[in-house]
Amino acid sequence: MKVEVISIGSELTSGRNLDTNTQWLSRQLQALGFPVRFHTTLADDLDENIAAFRFASERADLVISTGGLGPTQDDLTREVLAAVAGVELTFDQASFDAIQRLFARVGRQMTERNRVQAYFPKRATAIPNPVGTAPGIWMEILKAGVPAVASSKEQGARIQNHTHAVLPTTLIVALPGVPREMRHLFEKQVIQQLLAHFPNRMGVILERKLNTFGLGEAAVEEKVMDLTRRDHVPEVGITASDATISLRIFGTGANQATAEAQIAPIEAIIRERLGSLVFGTGDEELQHAVAHLLSTRLKTVAVAESLTGGLVMNRLCQIPGISAHFLGGCVAYANEAKVQQLGVPAELIAKHGAVSAEVAEAMALGARDRFGSDFAVSTTGIAGPGGATETKPVGLAYIGLASPEGVTSFMVNAFIGHRLDIMNRVAKMALNALRLALGKIELR
Repeated sequence: MKVEVISIGSELTSGRNLDTNTQWLSRQLQALGFPVRFHTTLADDLDENIAAFRFASERADLVISTGGLGPTQDDLTREVLAAVAGVELTFDQASFDAIQRLFARVGRQMTERNRVQAYFPKRATAIPNPVGTAPGIWMEILKAGVPAVASSKEQGARIQNHTHAVLPTTLIVALPGVPREMRHLFEKQVIQQLLAHFPNRMGVILERKLNTFGLGEAAVEEKVMDLTRRDHVPEVGITASDATISLRIFGTGANQATAEAQIAPIEAIIRERLGSLVFGTGDEELQHAVAHLLSTRLKTVAVAESLTGGLVMNRLCQIPGISAHFLGGCVAYANEAKVQQLGVPAELIAKHGAVSAEVAEAMALGARDRFGSDFAVSTTGIAGPGGATETKPVGLAYIGLASPEGVTSFMVNAFIGHRLDIMNRVAKMALNALRLALGKIELR
């Protein structure tokens, strides 16, 4: 079975708006056993939409679209589906009454233009929309682009001497583009209809995402090359995002238990091979891992930042309840701030420079002393594009880590990318250093 998701709107193709609908729908569909194989994004052009839907109906068994169901002239999905199916648009009084009731409920005057939202391709079914003015559309079309027929007599006339009793069809489900409305219709109405329409789908598809940090994409894959080959069951994919490398295991089965059973041994192998590189699952970031360790180890931390300008603290503060363990921090960008706020000796900066292991360690010690924390982490470096020297290029950074056992530092290189890329990467490196240090502490 193949599924295609189509997003419609010139605001998407121009880059003005971000297409979050496709990502959300793909995740929902996969979890239900509907594997998405194609994503298509279209501008508001009638001919291009017709061509895209015709192509999608040929290569996919299920096509779900979002957008183009509004009342304005650039909302073309109704016309497009009618053209692809070779039928006319027909007026649905029940849908029009529902639109009128919605306007009355919110105390607004309905325009005559909204009437167009009650038109549907012949033989299509309206999907009522209780949270907006745009009903969805549910319809089947033959793979050849001819409307699927309802009666056996009509069907027999269509296929004539065809040896098959039923010609292959594609189900098209058109949903509103407004994310809130799209999600409501999908969750409350479409899911159950899809499950009933496709009783022989793949069953359950589960995804287990293991997040790693510390090695590049190629280096991580070298450790699991036998698992990421194309014919491996279950499928294992690898992706990279801002230096976080994720391995995704896709388990399939008749139910959740069988899919989990397929995933479990592969997850165990990956964790064994990658060890401390794995820091979390799903949407967990490094700050989640650090917060968990701080909580379970009953430890506190302070932060001193130069290069990263508060990004380490920002990530930590995203975690609810972190105030019990994150005591505070200081952005000491200028050398004078490092001296006055963190107690870094001025002569140390003069001798080694602000971007040095010595200053990183002094910053961490200063933060730990001033906030009275168990741990402290610091960052200093060159984010660029200026400020580099022959011995200290853009992207060079030092991370300091102070603990009850003493202080240490790490030189790291984040050469690739622009200024913010470098800052973000070093912030994650600092959190990772803290994570590894906390991981060595035994539970109380």
